[in-house]
Amino acid sequence: MKSAFMRDFMNYKTMLLMLVPSLFFVVLFQYLPMFGLILAFKEYTYGKGILGSAWNGIENFKFFFISGDAWRVTRNTVLYNVAFIAINLVLQVSIAIMLSELKSKWFKKISQSMLFLPYFISWVVVGTIVYNLLNFEHGTINTLLRSLGFEPFNFYSDKGVWPFLLVFFSAWKAVGYGAVFYLAAIMSIDSEMFEAAETDGANVFQRIWHITIPSLKPTMIVLTLLSVGHIFRGDFGLFYNMIGNNGLLFGTTDVIDTFVYRSLVENNEIGMSAAIGFYQSILCFATILLVNGIVRRADKDSALF
Repeated sequence: MKSAFMRDFMNYKTMLLMLVPSLFFVVLFQYLPMFGLILAFKEYTYGKGILGSAWNGIENFKFFFISGDAWRVTRNTVLYNVAFIAINLVLQVSIAIMLSELKSKWFKKISQSMLFLPYFISWVVVGTIVYNLLNFEHGTINTLLRSLGFEPFNFYSDKGVWPFLLVFFSAWKAVGYGAVFYLAAIMSIDSEMFEAAETDGANVFQRIWHITIPSLKPTMIVLTLLSVGHIFRGDFGLFYNMIGNNGLLFGTTDVIDTFVYRSLVENNEIGMSAAIGFYQSILCFATILLVNGIVRRADKDSALF
């Protein structure tokens, strides 16, 4: 057994060496911070530190749940992520298929680059762009409405429009990046399958429906499972830079991550912030186990584990 391990180690030592930076990163930023989870069960004070602060059981969790905010932020986080996953999946697959069907190579490259570009734009910049578009006094949209004789619309006081705006800008920023994975998967499909289907008289839509989409199924399942693992984690950059501390919009835009941030920065609730983060992690872990179990029962080869 030992000799077999050493033989494999020597055969793959170069690839294992390439894993060292990633392993170091995961241990440093994912595992070592787990020590801080004990703050969820302590009444933290700066003078006594993490180990010296008094234990308070589940008081931090109780405070979060009796505050009345637990259901609201959990609901918002889940619903937004469900919308992000579903809409982005459809758009990413559709765009990847359309790009793969383009005959002009230069147009394909330009289109792919233009779609990929928003991924590299910071949410801080996106938030600034959105503010200049939607601002009530001087925003581009309201300026246009006034010039056409219409009443301006105060986007930053109407919480009903923001779910649509957040989903739209999330898709705008992420779709190009996600489409790359599916485009790579399409490129790996055996071209002889398409040629045989075309010889048998299948049109482009039939080839997509019966060859391309079924071939993308494993990739779609794996990427969806990875996304579901973060279904209780909101995109802090998106929500904070788009909404900020506008309390008028919290009813439909406040997610767990922004709530934790405000609890920590504005109220200095270190214990409760740790408790909410722990609660969030447990929900994510339970969700990925549940969904992976369902996928494993339906198609064992498509499950993560």
